[in-house]
Amino acid sequence: MMRLDSLPLPPDAVIHGDGSRPVTGVSHDSRTTAPGELYAALPGANVHGARFAGALLAAGVSAVLTDSAGLRLLRESGADTSSAVLIEVGDPRAALGDIAAALSGTRGAPPRLLGITGTNGKTTTTYLLDALLGELGETTGVIGTIATSIAGVRQPSARTTPESPELHRLLAQMRSAGAGWCSMEVSSHALAQHRVDGAQFAVAGFTNLSQDHLDFHPTMEDYFAAKAQLFTPQFSQRGAVVLADDWARRLAREAQIPVVTISRTAADEPDYLVVEDAPGGAGSGGSAAEAAGAEAAAARTPGGGGHFDLVRRTGAPGAEQRMRVASPLPGDFNVMNAALAVVMLLEAGFAFDAVARAAGGFTAAVPGRMEVVSPAGPRAIVDYSHTPDALVNVLSGLQGAPLVAVIGAGGDRDHGKRPLMGRAAAQWADAVIVTDDNPRSEDPAAIRAAVLSGALEAVADGTARAARSDVCEVASRAQAIAEAVRRAGPAGTVLVAGKGHETGQEIAGTVHPFDDREQTREAVARAAGGARAGRVQA
Repeated sequence: MMRLDSLPLPPDAVIHGDGSRPVTGVSHDSRTTAPGELYAALPGANVHGARFAGALLAAGVSAVLTDSAGLRLLRESGADTSSAVLIEVGDPRAALGDIAAALSGTRGAPPRLLGITGTNGKTTTTYLLDALLGELGETTGVIGTIATSIAGVRQPSARTTPESPELHRLLAQMRSAGAGWCSMEVSSHALAQHRVDGAQFAVAGFTNLSQDHLDFHPTMEDYFAAKAQLFTPQFSQRGAVVLADDWARRLAREAQIPVVTISRTAADEPDYLVVEDAPGGAGSGGSAAEAAGAEAAAARTPGGGGHFDLVRRTGAPGAEQRMRVASPLPGDFNVMNAALAVVMLLEAGFAFDAVARAAGGFTAAVPGRMEVVSPAGPRAIVDYSHTPDALVNVLSGLQGAPLVAVIGAGGDRDHGKRPLMGRAAAQWADAVIVTDDNPRSEDPAAIRAAVLSGALEAVADGTARAARSDVCEVASRAQAIAEAVRRAGPAGTVLVAGKGHETGQEIAGTVHPFDDREQTREAVARAAGGARAGRVQA
């Protein structure tokens, strides 16, 4: 509980009423704001939150935080504001994070935060971090796309990064549960919309940047600028950047905090070098004991991506440190996600030897991320990949012929990436089946047409792996998955891309039950009862 005039308000704040009134919490959601709390009436896309403020004041809310437009709406509504305390600020959303942190007592308090941003790999890296922290004996929390976890207890997530009042409530709950660390996805939307204001990250990690979310960000430059905010003293103490692309290299140069870099290319002169396929089981210079440990670790990581060496380059000749790291998830790109997780823990202050022991044989499972739902007949994998770059990363690492990809694109999202996704799939798969993802409010046929156009352009210009007869459109997602299984045959591989862990499909405002994993398992089981093609068929 704090007095209103003791809150960390911005310099332009004007308190109309008794600033000594106590407040117990803050919320921006009129449905959950309780008596005694501060209601943040924010301008919304469709309606201003101030329209609900009068009823909340009558129900016992202590005060309202809003902008000048909200103050005018409240006074014009006829609501009784004679005994109300109204706090007027230029940008109430930007003020909300610091207020939430103060009321929750989370600024500078446990859990310590590890934040991951980037286009692809955020969810996977948070799960890898959490698994490693568990191996290190830590009680943890996770905040991200799939779920929120507090000391091992999971609850659903409404969005990748919650609004700041919810975020700080979750952090306070983690502290009460004894969590010392929280691994958290930080989206570009969250940074642009002040959702992580008031949070301080021990280490921020950057995976990569490629086209996505240009329905929200006007340009790639704007998208990059939003991500780069995490690498400023306002949010983070240190950073770790995977040198995956030119955007990452630029971030490493321009970050306003100390950063270390990670690469599998020695020419990048990274602080941490990823060495794969090193000779002699435990890597170059590895001992017999390390080799034996690696073999034991391999037995504990079935279906994973094998092992690699991570070399910390100190700059002093002969002073390099090397550890053998398990990559517990399939896919070449997951090697770099695992490397980033390990480096973030080292930069957070964990001892090198302790991290090496934890990283040598840890396991992790991420729902809907390179999830093998059928190991054979055909092998079938469900993945959340919904950008051109993600599709290339996933498909380029899959084996088994024929390789059949089921893809679509979400409605009410970045239109420009749709043909690029079709092109990527046609260039890396033997067959491409274009279907519906989450059409939302858009015409599903128009979305499919855009994706299909990219695939057919790749066929026409000779860059496609798939032939024209191997690119088709199947509107029903369930039928598309069944067709992919038929075309793959017992020896092939099917990738069902785009929805990953989701258990619903949104069409025209209605969410219908649909789980790619269940549908794929059922399709494989049905196919097992009859004759199937062993090659791609038209």
